[in-house]
Amino acid sequence: QKLRVWKPSNAYDFGQLVNAVLANKDKAACADLLTITEPKTLPVMLSNKLEGKILLIFIQSLECYIAGKDPGLAYQHLFYLSKAERFKVVLALLSKNEKEEVQQLFDLLSERQSDQYSWEDLESLKKVYEL
Repeated sequence: QKLRVWKPSNAYDFGQLVNAVLANKDKAACADLLTITEPKTLPVMLSNKLEGKILLIFIQSLECYIAGKDPGLAYQHLFYLSKAERFKVVLALLSKNEKEEVQQLFDLLSERQSDQYSWEDLESLKKVYEL
């Protein structure tokens, strides 16, 4: 039973969808949610609710479902995710293995070409993610 996602109109709806995605560990549904969510709205949609498990399922969904098809969208999400409240705190709490997953996504994006980002953009975003 695949989770149905819809375009959230506010932070509360977005939070409910993220909770459902987490409860079901549904990376495909998470990818659907990220695909229909405008990257620049992420900081507002997440408000102060960003946690490690949310960051990780976003990273995994971007890696498994989005980066291959639309590296530009994956980059945009990574960029705006780093602007979210609590991002630095959450990042500091990631384990070595979790950091490696983030690195894998960046590796994937560096193999892909997109007019949405340059190699320099990717390198400077990696610094923000402390990689």
